[in-house]
Amino acid sequence: MDIHSEKILILDFGSQYTQLIARRVREAHVYCELHPFDMNFEAIKEFAPRGIILSGGPKSVYDDGAPAVEEALFDLGIPVLGICYGMQLLARHFGGNVVPTGKREYGHADLVSQNTPGPLFDGFFIDGKSPVWMSHGDHVEKIPDGFEIIAQTDNAPVAAIQNVDRNLYGVQFHPEVNHTPRGEIIVDTFVRKICRCQGQWTPGKIIEYAVTSIREQVGTDQVILGLSGGVDSSVAAALIKRAIGDQLTCVFVDNGLLRLAEGDQVMATFAENMGVKVIRVNAEDRFLQGLSGETDPEQKRRIIGNLFIDIFEEEAARITNATWLAQGTIYPDVIESAGGKTGKAQNIKSHHNVGGLPDYMKLKLLEPLKELFKDEVRAIGEELGLPHQMVWRHPFPGPGLGVRILGEVKKEYADILRQADAIYIEELYTSGYYDKISQAFAVFLPVKSVGVMGDGRTYEYVITLRAVETKDFMTADWSKLPYALLSRISSRIINEVRGVNRVAYDISSKPPSTIEWE
Repeated sequence: MDIHSEKILILDFGSQYTQLIARRVREAHVYCELHPFDMNFEAIKEFAPRGIILSGGPKSVYDDGAPAVEEALFDLGIPVLGICYGMQLLARHFGGNVVPTGKREYGHADLVSQNTPGPLFDGFFIDGKSPVWMSHGDHVEKIPDGFEIIAQTDNAPVAAIQNVDRNLYGVQFHPEVNHTPRGEIIVDTFVRKICRCQGQWTPGKIIEYAVTSIREQVGTDQVILGLSGGVDSSVAAALIKRAIGDQLTCVFVDNGLLRLAEGDQVMATFAENMGVKVIRVNAEDRFLQGLSGETDPEQKRRIIGNLFIDIFEEEAARITNATWLAQGTIYPDVIESAGGKTGKAQNIKSHHNVGGLPDYMKLKLLEPLKELFKDEVRAIGEELGLPHQMVWRHPFPGPGLGVRILGEVKKEYADILRQADAIYIEELYTSGYYDKISQAFAVFLPVKSVGVMGDGRTYEYVITLRAVETKDFMTADWSKLPYALLSRISSRIINEVRGVNRVAYDISSKPPSTIEWE
């Protein structure tokens, strides 16, 4: 069976959580796509989804011009699950009433089952209760005819509704976020039991499909792959090599914004484990010159992206019939760069290989991972037999230290940051914490603070340490590293890295912050 034959359609009303819905559906081994709420009705019918999920959103359903769907959507006979705004839209469409709530409900709430919970909540409640995550300022005051209330909270008398005969369901809370324990059960139940999907979206089948697609797309052409050494580009390289073998040439650009000794490590790792052709291009001076004087993070990303493309095209010109540029672009890159496929979510930041691509680029793009989340990429990497250290290496941004040095990028700053970051990562490995957290790195702040070393006054730079724990990199919590470990790291950085006299630790989560600082 085709891995895309079972499809769930997610209509996006602008929630920053919408991508998490997609990830939960994928965890149920079912393919899904995100599209805008106003997706053409004929396109919806052509898409032929097994089920439809209506996301949350920032608007109120009773506002003039509020986002809505075509009424015929509910006559398709397809199961529908409305989440937050999606539930309110569903209720209002069928004659219910939605009003502003007297007390906004944001954060944890205790969901209590009412009547017979129904198929959606099969296995969800424990003793008739379950904690959930709420985020709403409106609520359903009156439910439509044919629906029944199946759950409530103290501040939301109508927290979940259903019309089993028509396979219509709505929940006021967010089952897709990690803050709703067992929320994945609801999504899994909807797609597997209510929508009757068997689950074809598995690593092995994704690999088979990707290999076939790459061969059909590329034909006899040569492919250049921008290799960083991170998990995304490494998995992309392994996947493309399996598909087309020696038609792939990897280009590793040492842009002077890599971590300590990273260039040599990447070349050695790929020689030992990948068996692919790798060309190394030393371009530190070129990148530092291009970034000179620039402080805006978006412009830095674009400058770096453009320089990468220039170098890739120069290398491609040396290879007969090299017409494709392969990248390790993954779904979160696309989401944060352009509001995803939907264009409804707010742009957070441009990724150099998405928002930074120049219009003049001649190479055609090959992005075999662009539908996948990070955890899916890692699962494919393991299926392909890549070494554990490569697959579970912490993410490193394409622009490298260029976006971990706040403001203007200078060689002095990069050298300081490289040394501090190396000490940080070394201590995490030694202490056994590297594999316990999802991502860790140091940030260089271009400000100086007063300190004292020995009997003398110092006036030197600040390094901030960042460590987060996350499953999807769309949301993240800061990691509670032991004080003794942080103290040791701080002491080593201040004593061993000339130019630093202060080390701070970032204790902000995503949201409201991002994982990277720029």
